[in-house]
Amino acid sequence: MNRKQITHGVIGGLAGGLVFGILMGIMGMLPTIGKMVGLQSATIGFVVHMIISAIIGAEFSVVFGRFATRIGRSIAIGFAYGGLWWLLGPLTLMPLFMGMGLGVNWNLAVASTMLPSLMGHAIFGVVLSVVYSVIEHRVAFGATAPAVRQAAVREKLPIESLETESLYGHSIETPIIAKR
Repeated sequence: MNRKQITHGVIGGLAGGLVFGILMGIMGMLPTIGKMVGLQSATIGFVVHMIISAIIGAEFSVVFGRFATRIGRSIAIGFAYGGLWWLLGPLTLMPLFMGMGLGVNWNLAVASTMLPSLMGHAIFGVVLSVVYSVIEHRVAFGATAPAVRQAAVREKLPIESLETESLYGHSIETPIIAKR
């Protein structure tokens, strides 16, 4: 693990935090987040939320980043990671920070009222994981796949190239599989 990977996790966390923060703002939840630090303000709540999101993103890069190498896997890991933070955040740590005690939200009645929060945390996790994967591994959407495929094809098939000119006057080389 290096500083660059952690930075990519922070960026993913901030991206997920921004999306989730907008949703929390729409639902009117940001003042509650601000209340965790003693100031019931939407602005303070958003700042606190973004700081927490960056920390959670950094942690993601350390613990799960090496597994988020493909888009499908990234979505699954992010969904689970968001769910984990729903259990840790609003059901466990937030009540502790607000002086309510440990386990006060650990019941089905309270958890069921927090289902919108679960969806927000899942969206946060997915955005975090996908952004991290795209930045760190560059394979989530196949960014490096064409070059890898082309190299594999060249090993197995004779390749010729056809040079053409684009509409803008640039030369374009198109690989063509030669007939045997």
